[in-house]
Amino acid sequence: MQWISDIFLTHSAMQAVIVLSIIIACGLALGKLRVKGVSLGVTFVFFAGILAGHLGLSIDPTILHYTENLGLVLFVYELGLKVGPGFFSSFRKGGLSLNLLGLGVIAIGTVMTVLISLLFDMPIGDAVGVMCGATTNTPALGAAQQALGQFGISANGAALSCAVTYPLGVVGVILAIIVIRKCFLPPDMPLSKERDDADSTFIAEFKVCNPAVVGMSVKEISALSKTNFVISRLWRDDNVTVPDSATVLEEDDHLLVITTPADCAKLKVLFGAQEHRDWNRKGIDWNSIDNRLVSRNLVVSRVSINGKKLGSLRLRNQYHINISRVTRSGMHLLATRDLVLQLGDTLTVVGSEHDIDKVSRILGNTAVKLNDPNLGAIFIGIVLGLVVGSIPILIPGISSPIKLGLAGGPIIVGILIGRFGPQFRLVTYTTHSANLMLRGIGLSLYLACLGLDAGAQFLETIMRSEGLLWILLGFVLTVVPVLIMGLVAMRCFRLDFGLTCGMLCGSMANPMALNYANDLVPGDYATVSYATVYPFSMFCRVIIAQLLIICML
Repeated sequence: MQWISDIFLTHSAMQAVIVLSIIIACGLALGKLRVKGVSLGVTFVFFAGILAGHLGLSIDPTILHYTENLGLVLFVYELGLKVGPGFFSSFRKGGLSLNLLGLGVIAIGTVMTVLISLLFDMPIGDAVGVMCGATTNTPALGAAQQALGQFGISANGAALSCAVTYPLGVVGVILAIIVIRKCFLPPDMPLSKERDDADSTFIAEFKVCNPAVVGMSVKEISALSKTNFVISRLWRDDNVTVPDSATVLEEDDHLLVITTPADCAKLKVLFGAQEHRDWNRKGIDWNSIDNRLVSRNLVVSRVSINGKKLGSLRLRNQYHINISRVTRSGMHLLATRDLVLQLGDTLTVVGSEHDIDKVSRILGNTAVKLNDPNLGAIFIGIVLGLVVGSIPILIPGISSPIKLGLAGGPIIVGILIGRFGPQFRLVTYTTHSANLMLRGIGLSLYLACLGLDAGAQFLETIMRSEGLLWILLGFVLTVVPVLIMGLVAMRCFRLDFGLTCGMLCGSMANPMALNYANDLVPGDYATVSYATVYPFSMFCRVIIAQLLIICML
């Protein structure tokens, strides 16, 4: 039976795959367990890795290091790619406030780290290691180790203090989120509010009774008002039509207009009156509004359409249809002429059945073609992300340059490619299930390797007096800044629970807590908030880790 022992204990590529697969499978199985409705989910993979390392399982160190970095890169890049389309609109809406709050979390943690080093006479390297573990920020640990190496000081203390505080760093944020929900969130307040984003759509019905616009064409009115809107239907004398830019408006015309929430009041003044019927409620059967026009959702699946502006297709003039809005990554966008289409966009088209069929053939409208993700674009993006993460950034007063590293570079490039890639004809679309799968694989590999690496010395370290002190101080470093800024965000900045959770998880660089928040909060608000805060917070933590060592040695 020697061959069985060799499979599990003798270092090889096959043995590494088997050990990591067992750790991940056991961790994910445990992650389905719930205690009073609370589950740590994929975080159990990390604890399964610690247990495996404590029991003596190990894999080749080179393979371990490679797999850990690959998992981290894959997770953060896919996360950036997912939130990229809505990242900048979210940043315009409340990104400054989110980043200021995230900076508050970092500032409180930094001050506490300095106080811990001074009050407990702890070497600054060990204190920074505790901070990195408490904030689950391995790139900051790497930066701290490099700074210690410049002074000829061993970085083993920083690595061990990070390893033993890391588990409670993961759990601490989740526990703090639970406390915030139970203690700070009023029972009648929803977990996430509906947001009137600047890029979202709003449907309203207007009556033309302003003499200034009667007799003017839609094109002339649009140029006069400088407001983006799309007239989906025009009712006149019991007739319904799809207006184009040349359509002349007459008095008492009724218009079904798609605009943005901010521009609705302006259009009421422009056209004269707004009807009170609610066209934004769910469950409206758009095909039953009238018997001459139909409304259908068409999916952009033809690769040649990717990256083209909607106006360049000239669909309205050639086929007498109207595109009222475009749905992308759960967001409803106004169908303006300058909107750049992406593969996977869903267009709401209004017109006759015959004309819509023609438009369908142009756009593709074949969802099956979208099930095969463009893997080439994914790996190109990863390469670019690693290049960006390796760029040395010189900071005045610091001898060694700062780098964004394996986590910062890929998420920034993922956000940029997700938002601007189609403008360069780069096909970045992946289905929601494919994105979740890649993110899950990446995070599971990262946590399994991290736990396996820390497990060998974990029990021995925590049994020492300084190990127990590290764990206690690390837990305090995790929970206190999160509770303080969580309360400030919800009470002073009036953020809802979803945005607050994403901000806290991003400032603490804690994707495991983000997964827990996503299980609680509907929609992608927590994820978008996380991605808004994470790049800047991670960059600050990497710099602060080095600054603390340089300034206090």
